Amino acid sequence: MSKRAAAKTKICRRLGVNLWGRSKDPLARRNYGPGQHGQKRKKLSGFATQLMAKQKLKGYYGDVGERQFRRMYELATRMRGDTAENLIGLLERRLDMVCYRLNFVPTIFAARQLVNHGHVKVNGKRVNIPSYLVEEGDVIELTERAKTIPMVLETQQRPEREVPDYLELDTRNLKGKYLRVPKMGDVPYPVQMEPNLVIEFYSR
Repeated sequence: MSKRAAAKTKICRRLGVNLWGRSKDPLARRNYGPGQHGQKRKKLSGFATQLMAKQKLKGYYGDVGERQFRRMYELATRMRGDTAENLIGLLERRLDMVCYRLNFVPTIFAARQLVNHGHVKVNGKRVNIPSYLVEEGDVIELTERAKTIPMVLETQQRPEREVPDYLELDTRNLKGKYLRVPKMGDVPYPVQMEPNLVIEFYSR
């Protein structure tokens, strides 16, 4: 098993959920946490429940670093409206997540690598920053070289997810358009997310 695959499995087992809803469930064989004390179940305190909600949200978006995730929270607090909704909107605007939602690749980790390696263009310009925030109306497409990558071709033949309605996909040209920032209810999470608990965690 590769380090990346092992890391994804460990995240799911630690949180006790099939976080990305993939057909190969990491919990099918070992439905307990990783490590020496993984099989011991503890009753979670209020703080631990909030922490778990934060780790689940961070993990789903590719195990975003703590500093970067906190910056997202701080930006969400400065925006008008509900902070939890703002946080989800910001996370869904990340370029790596948009590539994942458009089914360019099978996993969020692969989407991050795709962007890092310069295979993605936004409005015709190459962008290699996974945390880049797209705007409404932006056009996201793969470079010609990226369209020949076996993983990309395989994902197009057997997509695992439907493209949400806040995105528009041109399957033939592997090009998508970001139509609008989604609300919490629009995002197709395979498990229950609790961004309100995340806000409580940071606002202690």
